[in-house]
Amino acid sequence: MDVIAQTMPVTPAADELTELRLLFHKLNNQLGIILSHAELLEAKSVDDLNRARSTQLVKSALEAMSTTGEIRRRTVGLR
Repeated sequence: MDVIAQTMPVTPAADELTELRLLFHKLNNQLGIILSHAELLEAKSVDDLNRARSTQLVKSALEAMSTTGEIRRRTVGLR
């Protein structure tokens, strides 16, 4: 094995990256559904405790969507 081959990073095949991006896209869509439900819970909360819990769900869903987006952006550079 030559020196260049030893120092080159190993990257997944293009179709594996495409499949990975599609999975993250699907995950992001599912998180969007969770976010919508959490927002409905938040809007319909009748007391402060339930409102605080649903607000935390909304924040967590948004953070998860952000993380998913960041992973998708990073996988684009692996081509």
